[in-house]
Amino acid sequence: MDSMRRVAEWRHKRGLSQRELAKVSGVGYVTIARIETGVFDPRLSTLRRLAKALKVKLAELMDE
Repeated sequence: MDSMRRVAEWRHKRGLSQRELAKVSGVGYVTIARIETGVFDPRLSTLRRLAKALKVKLAELMDE
């Protein structure tokens, strides 16, 4: 599973919309949407912010 699916999976598990995740993470919701749809790969710093907001380890969002 790649980063885009993992972000979406954890966001759904936490019951958050893309806009809610954007608010708590400080990452724009358009960026989150683009990550989740595979338009582009997120920077490591972006994944760190998302992991912190989702309360998961960074490794849980990274590609294997």
